[in-house]
Amino acid sequence: MFRKLYDWTLHWAGSRHAEPALAAVSFVESSVFPIPADVLFVPMCLAHPERAMRYALIATITSVLGGVFGWALGVYAFDLIARPVLEFYGKLAAFEALRDGTGHGAILVMLVTSGLSHLPPMKVVTILSGVLAFDLKLFILSAIVARGARFYLLAWLLRRYGVRIIDFIERRFALLSLGVALLIGVVWAALTLL
Repeated sequence: MFRKLYDWTLHWAGSRHAEPALAAVSFVESSVFPIPADVLFVPMCLAHPERAMRYALIATITSVLGGVFGWALGVYAFDLIARPVLEFYGKLAAFEALRDGTGHGAILVMLVTSGLSHLPPMKVVTILSGVLAFDLKLFILSAIVARGARFYLLAWLLRRYGVRIIDFIERRFALLSLGVALLIGVVWAALTLL
């Protein structure tokens, strides 16, 4: 199953529609979508390493714009849109706990950590930032720094070591698939417990 998904993603990442898809996924993952843009970004950089920095720019800009959309949802449409989205993903309780115990300093830290590592999930932090009326200029600046650092570092690594990474993946695909499955299980269990 993972092998077919891997091959399909690599093939699709090289298509002429890859950039608009990356922009769309980067935008919605910052506000409402649970799957990170990396699922397209990484294969796109592997398929076309010479375009890695361009892809990083696309992903950064659209991710920041998606974050602003999430912030606006928190400010203007929490009960109408954001609450049902959080309920749908089972994140409302985690959101409420964060909201009750979070100040502006903690929001800034979470913006950076979620921008770099998706912990806590970016969509939760962007909506929470809006609910708490976090300063929009500081929000945008921190999102640019965190998301830009993440995408440009990944782009640089994939551009520099891409061929070796592909060879590594091809030779150890079964082991990597097992590792990914275990990681997904651990993340799911951690999110369920939170």
